[in-house]
Amino acid sequence: MSEFSDELIGRSGYLSEGFADVYDRYRPSPPAEVLDVLILAAGVEQPTLVVDLGCGTGLATRALADRADEVVGVEPNPRMIERARTATEKSNVSFIEAYARETGLPDGGADLVTCWQSFHWMEPQPVLAEAVRLLRSGGVFAACDYDVPPFVEPGVDAAFEALGGARREARQRLALPAGATSWPKDRHLDEIRTSGRFRYARELVAHGWWDTDAERLIGLARSIGGPRELFEQAPEVGELFDRAAETAREVLGDRTWPLLLGYRLRVGIK
Repeated sequence: MSEFSDELIGRSGYLSEGFADVYDRYRPSPPAEVLDVLILAAGVEQPTLVVDLGCGTGLATRALADRADEVVGVEPNPRMIERARTATEKSNVSFIEAYARETGLPDGGADLVTCWQSFHWMEPQPVLAEAVRLLRSGGVFAACDYDVPPFVEPGVDAAFEALGGARREARQRLALPAGATSWPKDRHLDEIRTSGRFRYARELVAHGWWDTDAERLIGLARSIGGPRELFEQAPEVGELFDRAAETAREVLGDRTWPLLLGYRLRVGIK
């Protein structure tokens, strides 16, 4: 069990009715260019097995399934994994409802173990120990996070950055800390290195494109930081959300717009 992850899930609003659907509809899947970097790091043309820890609704799990023989998604949130199973039709994908620190999977079979936007939800050292157990010699663990907000257009980006700042301040005031409060993303590489479990570790930077429009961008904002209802005692969050949504509609109109996703991949090679 993981009391840390349990508490975070309870405080996040991610168990709210319908939130998993919003998450799956509006969060981006990893771009092909980013997957290319990870597979290159793993040193194989096509991984035999990928384990996706903290897989959420399976966005990355499904993307990885196009590049690997087998992918296993691991997720403790029952609403998220229910959505993952419903949304996934690929025959080489399976899901386990479990914590990342104790998956129950066999030793040494994975070429790649990933955490997409999820490592900050976990106690790093027990999870890294489990990742190393799962990996073959030379296999790669990767904590993968995209920059928020992504790059769209300066006015839109500024509005969404203001919303993010208000959410962070409200979480602190209302004692609703996010995972990155305890385990900041910019310290993921330090955790990998200080574990002493990897022969090589470094940060890689990659990017990819995602076609978006105003409504999809607004949905992405709704999925980041928890549902709006979480901030009922912080009306400024709702006001800034409405302002960001209005800005997105004014700037993007009814056009499809290229959104740039910048990824930071903190990798450890066993």
